[in-house]
Amino acid sequence: MENRAKMWSVRKSDGKARRAVCLAAVGVAYAAVSANAQDLSGLPAQLLEKVEAAQQACSNLENGQFAVEFGAVHRVDLDGDLYSDWVLDEEGFACSSVPSMYCGTGGCVSHFLIGDHVNSLLNQGWDMTQIGPNRVLFANVHYSQCGGISPSPCVVASVWDDAEMMWRTTAAEWE
Repeated sequence: MENRAKMWSVRKSDGKARRAVCLAAVGVAYAAVSANAQDLSGLPAQLLEKVEAAQQACSNLENGQFAVEFGAVHRVDLDGDLYSDWVLDEEGFACSSVPSMYCGTGGCVSHFLIGDHVNSLLNQGWDMTQIGPNRVLFANVHYSQCGGISPSPCVVASVWDDAEMMWRTTAAEWE
């Protein structure tokens, strides 16, 4: 028992050893993440640019190792034309040197690609539904966008305007 206490005190006082153990643990964790990496073959160039920029930002910080986790890429009909569009969620990005690099208290950025148009939205989760003739994107956004205080709920609803090639949304005026 006494020898164990001595070992612990040596390890505890050795900052370099602790850091090496920590970095090794992070390396093992990211090796496991890469086993669950998202297949990016076929990803459109506009979204590949987003991935490459995120990868470069990660690499620039202490040579971080970057991964795109499974589930970061979605195929879903965003505009109601019955064809699948593309969504890239930065929630699925991982960087070994800065674990919180891509998401914060406001959520994570999602990139929505319809045709050649990419629009990005900081959100805490999103979903699609059909209301009448419209495909509607619902996104849980930071409470500050609704004038609330923490932790007030705040949701935005948007529809794709194919004629203007843009998302349309409004702040409702409740009576």
